[in-house]
Amino acid sequence: MKGADVLFVVDELRRAGVTLYVAGGWGVDALVGRQTRAHADLDLSFDATQEALAVRRMRELGFATELDQRPTRLVMLDTHGRVVDLHPVQFAADGSGVLPGFNGEEFHYPADGFTTGRVAGRNVPCISAELQMRFHQGYQHRDVDRQDVATLRRHLRRGPPLAEP
Repeated sequence: MKGADVLFVVDELRRAGVTLYVAGGWGVDALVGRQTRAHADLDLSFDATQEALAVRRMRELGFATELDQRPTRLVMLDTHGRVVDLHPVQFAADGSGVLPGFNGEEFHYPADGFTTGRVAGRNVPCISAELQMRFHQGYQHRDVDRQDVATLRRHLRRGPPLAEP
């Protein structure tokens, strides 16, 4: 996935009315305002009440289901090799959310766990650095995870996101 691909998918889903946040590796890069590594996919956390809308729009864009592990995730792939990993978050009235995990675990999104970052020079909604760090705990890290954690640590030492209001 390239930055232009991220913006294309984010723009199309938002135009369709889907509330979403860039997460995963692209979320880390959005927080620092530049691409720091190659990305095989785009992780998006989105409002679970809009799942049918999100999936329908992805299909209209040429994406097909590659892996269905709902309610935790739905991985979609298009003919250009673009991969989008959708994570339906159940939001509460206070803005916090929960993503059901595997084996009964849950991933909690605090109401203040969202911010704005930049991808390819444009602002995008994303999850916060603190939440990214929390989501990088409790599992065996791959090389990309170690790189993302190092990038997040540098970012947290420097201060707020580089995104413009």
